[in-house]
Amino acid sequence: MTCTRCEGLMVLERFEDLQDDTGQMNFHAWHCLVCGEIMDQVIITNRRNQSGPILHRNRNLMVYN
Repeated sequence: MTCTRCEGLMVLERFEDLQDDTGQMNFHAWHCLVCGEIMDQVIITNRRNQSGPILHRNRNLMVYN
């Protein structure tokens, strides 16, 4: 899968949320190896339900020489 933020490689990972109040402590999400973006089903659903585009959603990447 390709990251929507930086077009980097995303891998499926298992995460643990020890403070979750729903009782679900483990979940799977996509994690970008380049920028660190994490996308799970909740994030994907919320982004689909937004009313308009998010301006300046991408982080400014600084290049160091």
